[in-house]
Amino acid sequence: MPIHFRDAMSGFSVDDLEAAHKFYGETLGLTTSLNQMGILDISLPGGGKGIAYPKTDHQPATYTCLNLAVDDIDATVDALIAAGVAMEQYGIPDMKQDAKGIARGENGPAIAWFKDPAGNILSVIQVPAAG
Repeated sequence: MPIHFRDAMSGFSVDDLEAAHKFYGETLGLTTSLNQMGILDISLPGGGKGIAYPKTDHQPATYTCLNLAVDDIDATVDALIAAGVAMEQYGIPDMKQDAKGIARGENGPAIAWFKDPAGNILSVIQVPAAG
């Protein structure tokens, strides 16, 4: 008998649930709510779901734990910077980032990284709309 999954969500830890709620809800403009278990539910564009759960010994993800697809990376990065979000500059020799932190590689779409208040790495990535 095949395995049947009813739903799926991605999760990551944070050290300050209130700061995460404000960042994901207000700064990024995603729909968020605290559920009855004290976990932050995050509604992602396109119908996906994520959760951020409090962890007292939280260690930030050392990898990109959430990628947000955008139509216009320049406008999105400008809006993030205007909202007080610092874009990351990684200084990787084969990956050239502009002054705003956008990497426009020959081997993939334009992408820029930033961190949430808990230090987890997120990105905005310009991908063509499906259709």
